[in-house]
Amino acid sequence: MGEQVVDRWRRQVREQFLSAKRDRPDAFERRIDLSWSNWGFGLEDLEVSCARLAREGLSFIELHGNHYGDDLGYDVARTRRVLDAHGLSTSGVCGMFSDDNDLSSNRPLEQQAAIDYIRREVAFTEEMGGQYLLVVPGSVGRPDAYDSSEFPRSVQALRTVAEVFVEAGVKAAIEPIRSAEVSLVHTVEDAVAYIEAVDHPGVAHINGDVYHMLVEEANIPLAILDAGQRLVNLHMADTNRLALGKGSMDLDTIIMALYLIGMNTPGRFVTPEPLGPGAGPYAARTAVPDAAVLDALVHDTITYFREREEAVLAMEE
Repeated sequence: MGEQVVDRWRRQVREQFLSAKRDRPDAFERRIDLSWSNWGFGLEDLEVSCARLAREGLSFIELHGNHYGDDLGYDVARTRRVLDAHGLSTSGVCGMFSDDNDLSSNRPLEQQAAIDYIRREVAFTEEMGGQYLLVVPGSVGRPDAYDSSEFPRSVQALRTVAEVFVEAGVKAAIEPIRSAEVSLVHTVEDAVAYIEAVDHPGVAHINGDVYHMLVEEANIPLAILDAGQRLVNLHMADTNRLALGKGSMDLDTIIMALYLIGMNTPGRFVTPEPLGPGAGPYAARTAVPDAAVLDALVHDTITYFREREEAVLAMEE
């Protein structure tokens, strides 16, 4: 009996991984930098969140892009103090794009809100020393398109503000999201097409998410290889969008692909974001969480990822 297609893909990635590890062993010595996306912690105080991440040995946090207006969002001075107290640095900022600030909207005021929001979050990311700001080309939670002109409207709006990324030294990381949640840009291929359409040096990177890739890509590890050097961050959750190790995700092959594209180099991150199943998770950002549930979520995910990373790196031909 022949191989399943997925087994053939898995074998191909494994062969590439083992070959590269044999030929360039030094490139596999540094471990991947793990971060954690904290917007799913909702209204929990940042001090509590950072203490949790530090206990699990993390050095990075992806901060909630919560500057929805001039009077909202993390204060830079306090945020620095809290992160410093727990030995954490900012990997990047998770931009949040809804109907209120939609780059693809057919209502110009909402496009302007998205542009203004990006300016605020890029400034915050720069102040915090973050590498990237996650940008979604359309509204999360709105899977139905306004019309057939969303793509060019979104491209035009982001190009309008793209120079601020260059000026701040912050990467715009375009995130493909599953079609059940957004109306455009669902795959790595879509994200590359969008980046090429914007055609600006400030917009050149991708933020992947394995949960979205699970339903939109033919194979997650191959999509990671296709993203290549554009991939600056990868959100992680298991197949049920829960802690790693609680579903059926082929994490080993994903880790192999990540090492093949150099995701273990400084400035690139793997960032767990297990939000639980559901049509639209944005409600979590304004909810009061269960601290014990979050403690277990972080512990289980980080422990499992590191265990599998070591197992993969110990593999021999």
